[in-house]
Amino acid sequence: MKILCICGSPRGKNSQTKALAGKVLKAAQAQGAGVEMVDLSEARIKFCRACEACHQKPGCVLRDDTNTILAKVLKADGLVLASPVYLNQITAKLKAVLDRSSHFVHCMCLVGKYLAVVTTNGGGGGTQVQAYLKHYGITVGAQCVGGVDAKGPLKPADVAAAAALGKELVAAIRGKKQYPDQIESLEMQKQYFRKLITLRKDDWPYEYQFWKDQEWL
Repeated sequence: MKILCICGSPRGKNSQTKALAGKVLKAAQAQGAGVEMVDLSEARIKFCRACEACHQKPGCVLRDDTNTILAKVLKADGLVLASPVYLNQITAKLKAVLDRSSHFVHCMCLVGKYLAVVTTNGGGGGTQVQAYLKHYGITVGAQCVGGVDAKGPLKPADVAAAAALGKELVAAIRGKKQYPDQIESLEMQKQYFRKLITLRKDDWPYEYQFWKDQEWL
Protein backbone atom coordinates (compact mmCIF):
# COMPACT_ATOMS: atom_id res chain seq x y z
CA MET A 1 0.00 0.00 0.00
CA LYS A 2 1.34 3.45 -0.95
CA ILE A 3 0.05 6.76 0.37
CA LEU A 4 1.21 10.01 -1.21
CA CYS A 5 0.83 13.44 0.33
CA ILE A 6 1.02 16.63 -1.71
CA CYS A 7 1.64 19.61 0.56
CA GLY A 8 0.87 22.98 -1.00
CA SER A 9 2.39 25.19 1.68
CA PRO A 10 5.18 27.53 0.52
CA ARG A 11 6.81 27.51 3.98
CA GLY A 12 8.78 24.28 3.65
CA LYS A 13 10.13 22.92 6.93
CA ASN A 14 8.45 25.79 8.82
CA SER A 15 4.99 24.82 7.59
CA GLN A 16 2.32 23.85 10.12
CA THR A 17 0.40 22.26 7.26
CA LYS A 18 3.35 20.02 6.43
CA ALA A 19 3.77 19.13 10.11
CA LEU A 20 0.08 18.20 10.45
CA ALA A 21 0.09 16.20 7.20
CA GLY A 22 3.20 14.46 8.47
CA LYS A 23 1.20 13.20 11.46
CA VAL A 24 -1.30 11.65 9.06
CA LEU A 25 1.49 9.90 7.19
CA LYS A 26 3.21 8.77 10.39
CA ALA A 27 0.00 7.10 11.59
CA ALA A 28 -0.52 5.47 8.20
CA GLN A 29 3.04 4.21 8.19
CA ALA A 30 2.52 2.70 11.65
CA GLN A 31 -0.35 0.73 10.11
CA GLY A 32 1.99 -0.74 7.50
CA ALA A 33 1.57 1.70 4.61
CA GLY A 34 4.41 3.06 2.54
CA VAL A 35 4.29 6.87 2.60
CA GLU A 36 5.79 9.79 0.67
CA MET A 37 5.53 13.55 1.06
CA VAL A 38 5.77 15.89 -1.95
CA ASP A 39 6.61 19.41 -0.76
CA LEU A 40 5.50 21.86 -3.44
CA SER A 41 7.71 24.59 -1.95
CA GLU A 42 10.60 22.64 -3.47
CA ALA A 43 8.89 21.92 -6.80
CA ARG A 44 8.91 23.75 -10.12
CA ILE A 45 5.29 24.07 -11.22
CA LYS A 46 4.00 25.76 -14.37
CA PHE A 47 0.43 26.89 -14.96
CA CYS A 48 -1.92 24.97 -17.26
CA ARG A 49 -2.20 26.56 -20.73
CA ALA A 50 -5.53 24.88 -21.55
CA CYS A 51 -4.05 23.47 -24.76
CA GLU A 52 -5.98 20.18 -24.34
CA ALA A 53 -2.96 18.15 -25.44
CA CYS A 54 -3.41 15.82 -22.44
CA HIS A 55 -6.86 14.88 -23.78
CA GLN A 56 -5.43 13.92 -27.14
CA LYS A 57 -2.42 11.83 -26.08
CA PRO A 58 -0.71 10.80 -22.81
CA GLY A 59 1.27 13.35 -20.85
CA CYS A 60 1.60 17.11 -20.71
CA VAL A 61 3.55 19.30 -23.12
CA LEU A 62 4.90 21.41 -20.24
CA ARG A 63 8.15 20.20 -18.73
CA ASP A 64 8.36 20.61 -14.96
CA ASP A 65 7.87 18.64 -11.74
CA THR A 66 4.10 18.34 -12.19
CA ASN A 67 4.44 15.39 -14.54
CA THR A 68 6.45 13.42 -11.98
CA ILE A 69 4.02 14.32 -9.20
CA LEU A 70 0.95 13.25 -11.15
CA ALA A 71 2.66 9.99 -12.12
CA LYS A 72 3.16 9.31 -8.41
CA VAL A 73 -0.52 10.03 -7.76
CA LEU A 74 -1.51 7.37 -10.28
CA LYS A 75 0.69 4.79 -8.55
CA ALA A 76 -0.60 5.57 -5.04
CA ASP A 77 -3.50 3.83 -3.31
CA GLY A 78 -4.25 6.82 -1.13
CA LEU A 79 -3.75 10.57 -1.58
CA VAL A 80 -3.46 13.26 1.08
CA LEU A 81 -3.97 16.82 -0.16
CA ALA A 82 -2.70 19.43 2.29
CA SER A 83 -2.88 23.20 2.13
CA PRO A 84 -3.00 26.27 4.32
CA VAL A 85 -6.04 28.45 3.68
CA TYR A 86 -5.23 31.54 1.62
CA LEU A 87 -8.18 33.87 0.98
CA ASN A 88 -10.59 30.96 1.47
CA GLN A 89 -8.77 28.78 -1.05
CA ILE A 90 -5.84 26.41 -1.45
CA THR A 91 -2.42 27.80 -2.36
CA ALA A 92 -1.62 28.79 -5.93
CA LYS A 93 0.94 26.00 -6.38
CA LEU A 94 -1.45 23.27 -5.27
CA LYS A 95 -4.20 24.72 -7.46
CA ALA A 96 -1.78 24.72 -10.41
CA VAL A 97 -1.05 21.02 -9.86
CA LEU A 98 -4.76 20.19 -9.69
CA ASP A 99 -5.43 22.24 -12.83
CA ARG A 100 -2.75 20.22 -14.61
CA SER A 101 -4.65 17.02 -13.74
CA SER A 102 -7.46 17.84 -16.17
CA HIS A 103 -7.03 14.43 -17.80
CA PHE A 104 -7.70 12.83 -14.40
CA VAL A 105 -11.09 14.54 -14.37
CA HIS A 106 -12.14 13.48 -17.86
CA CYS A 107 -11.10 9.88 -17.24
CA MET A 108 -11.81 9.66 -13.51
CA CYS A 109 -8.30 8.27 -13.14
CA LEU A 110 -8.48 7.84 -9.37
CA VAL A 111 -11.42 5.43 -9.30
CA GLY A 112 -10.73 2.89 -6.55
CA LYS A 113 -8.39 5.25 -4.67
CA TYR A 114 -8.98 7.16 -1.43
CA LEU A 115 -8.40 10.76 -0.41
CA ALA A 116 -7.79 12.52 2.91
CA VAL A 117 -7.65 16.30 3.34
CA VAL A 118 -5.50 18.45 5.63
CA THR A 119 -5.93 22.22 6.08
CA THR A 120 -4.61 24.84 8.47
CA ASN A 121 -5.75 28.41 8.91
CA GLY A 122 -5.42 31.42 11.13
CA GLY A 123 -8.66 33.20 10.35
CA GLY A 124 -11.15 30.57 9.22
CA GLY A 125 -12.07 29.21 5.82
CA GLY A 126 -11.02 25.65 6.55
CA THR A 127 -14.50 24.22 6.05
CA GLN A 128 -14.79 25.79 2.61
CA VAL A 129 -11.36 24.59 1.47
CA GLN A 130 -11.95 21.10 2.85
CA ALA A 131 -15.19 20.95 0.84
CA TYR A 132 -13.36 22.07 -2.30
CA LEU A 133 -10.67 19.40 -1.99
CA LYS A 134 -13.23 16.70 -1.27
CA HIS A 135 -15.13 17.83 -4.39
CA TYR A 136 -11.91 17.55 -6.40
CA GLY A 137 -11.59 13.98 -5.18
CA ILE A 138 -15.04 13.13 -6.52
CA THR A 139 -14.28 14.71 -9.90
CA VAL A 140 -11.23 12.48 -10.36
CA GLY A 141 -12.97 9.34 -9.09
CA ALA A 142 -11.66 9.03 -5.52
CA GLN A 143 -13.64 8.59 -2.33
CA CYS A 144 -12.77 10.91 0.57
CA VAL A 145 -12.39 9.38 4.03
CA GLY A 146 -12.44 12.76 5.77
CA GLY A 147 -10.19 15.60 6.79
CA VAL A 148 -8.54 17.50 9.61
CA ASP A 149 -8.55 21.29 9.92
CA ALA A 150 -6.37 23.12 12.46
CA LYS A 151 -6.88 26.72 13.48
CA GLY A 152 -3.85 28.60 14.76
CA PRO A 153 -0.87 26.80 16.32
CA LEU A 154 -1.19 23.01 16.31
CA LYS A 155 -2.77 21.60 19.45
CA PRO A 156 -2.69 18.04 20.85
CA ALA A 157 -6.27 17.58 19.62
CA ASP A 158 -5.16 18.45 16.06
CA VAL A 159 -2.33 15.93 16.20
CA ALA A 160 -4.70 13.26 17.53
CA ALA A 161 -7.22 14.01 14.77
CA ALA A 162 -4.48 13.75 12.14
CA ALA A 163 -3.35 10.39 13.52
CA ALA A 164 -6.92 9.12 13.48
CA LEU A 165 -7.27 10.29 9.88
CA GLY A 166 -4.15 8.38 8.87
CA LYS A 167 -5.52 5.19 10.44
CA GLU A 168 -8.90 5.69 8.76
CA LEU A 169 -7.27 6.17 5.37
CA VAL A 170 -5.37 2.89 5.69
CA ALA A 171 -8.47 1.06 6.92
CA ALA A 172 -10.56 2.37 4.01
CA ILE A 173 -7.95 1.27 1.47
CA ARG A 174 -7.59 -2.18 3.02
CA GLY A 175 -11.31 -2.73 3.39
CA LYS A 176 -12.22 -1.07 0.07
CA LYS A 177 -14.74 0.96 2.02
CA GLN A 178 -17.73 2.37 0.17
CA TYR A 179 -19.32 5.72 0.98
CA PRO A 180 -22.86 5.52 -0.54
CA ASP A 181 -23.34 9.26 -1.03
CA GLN A 182 -19.98 9.54 -2.77
CA ILE A 183 -20.62 6.46 -4.90
CA GLU A 184 -23.81 8.13 -6.12
CA SER A 185 -21.89 11.30 -7.00
CA LEU A 186 -19.22 9.27 -8.77
CA GLU A 187 -21.84 7.53 -10.88
CA MET A 188 -23.37 10.87 -11.86
CA GLN A 189 -19.88 12.09 -12.80
CA LYS A 190 -19.33 9.00 -14.91
CA GLN A 191 -22.63 9.41 -16.72
CA TYR A 192 -21.78 13.03 -17.54
CA PHE A 193 -18.33 12.27 -18.92
CA ARG A 194 -19.52 9.17 -20.77
CA LYS A 195 -21.70 11.46 -22.88
CA LEU A 196 -19.02 14.15 -23.22
CA ILE A 197 -16.20 11.76 -24.16
CA THR A 198 -18.41 10.08 -26.76
CA LEU A 199 -19.49 13.42 -28.20
CA ARG A 200 -15.90 14.64 -28.49
CA LYS A 201 -14.20 11.36 -29.39
CA ASP A 202 -12.56 12.91 -32.47
CA ASP A 203 -11.17 15.83 -30.42
CA TRP A 204 -10.01 13.65 -27.51
CA PRO A 205 -8.93 10.34 -29.10
CA TYR A 206 -6.67 9.30 -26.22
CA GLU A 207 -9.41 9.72 -23.63
CA TYR A 208 -12.00 8.04 -25.82
CA GLN A 209 -9.71 5.02 -26.14
CA PHE A 210 -9.12 5.07 -22.37
CA TRP A 211 -12.86 4.84 -21.76
CA LYS A 212 -13.13 1.99 -24.24
CA ASP A 213 -10.28 0.15 -22.56
CA GLN A 214 -12.03 0.52 -19.18
CA GLU A 215 -15.22 -0.85 -20.78
CA TRP A 216 -17.11 2.22 -19.57
CA LEU A 217 -18.66 3.00 -22.95
